[in-house]
Amino acid sequence: MSNTSAQGGKEYGKLVQEKEKKLKDINQSYLDDDDYKDEENLEEQLEAFMKKFIELDRNNNGELDMQDVKYMLEKLGHAKTHLEVKKMIGEVDSRGEGTINYPDFLVMMLGKKNSVLKRILMFEAIKKEKEKPAGIPERKRLSQLP
Repeated sequence: MSNTSAQGGKEYGKLVQEKEKKLKDINQSYLDDDDYKDEENLEEQLEAFMKKFIELDRNNNGELDMQDVKYMLEKLGHAKTHLEVKKMIGEVDSRGEGTINYPDFLVMMLGKKNSVLKRILMFEAIKKEKEKPAGIPERKRLSQLP
């Protein structure tokens, strides 16, 4: 990724479009790969994983670094120490750089190996499926209260 100082406007839009195009190209390589032909709903899964990766990559550098992962865990209520986050990233990072790039992220999410990060992200997806009821709650009597 180009590390320009795109703070907003047209430059930021170009940066986001460039990032999405690269991620879609990687997704297409997975769709064309024979190893993943048996995977159910692969296209939908890859699209969801791409959106999640973009959401987690807060500095738009194309990699999830320690701060991105730590922020995500804190947001989910699973605050971890610096060393725990480093160990989680180490389970997934195939290049040994201390960051998770998109191909590593896909291997983690589509692979058979269960890493801690994968379990947490799957937990978050299940948690999001349960939506809170909308509207005004029904009126309760005093006798119904615990």
